[in-house]
Amino acid sequence: MATVEERVKQVASSVLNVPEEDITAEADFAADLGAESIQSVELVAAFEEEFDIDMDEDEALQVQTVGAAVEFISNAMKAQGKL
Repeated sequence: MATVEERVKQVASSVLNVPEEDITAEADFAADLGAESIQSVELVAAFEEEFDIDMDEDEALQVQTVGAAVEFISNAMKAQGKL
């Protein structure tokens, strides 16, 4: 099974139309991957669907890097008994 990080990269690649190999843990969604505000909202929705979790949208939109998203999602999964 794919790790949380691999799945985050797959979702980000799909939503942002960026090659998966260009997405690193340090990559900033806006500055490095070109996410605009509407795409950030789409990312939150896609992550919720991919991981079958609910996220606070305001908190989730504060997450700026791929690595921080992995940590945020992992914590949400643990809190919701999905990990």
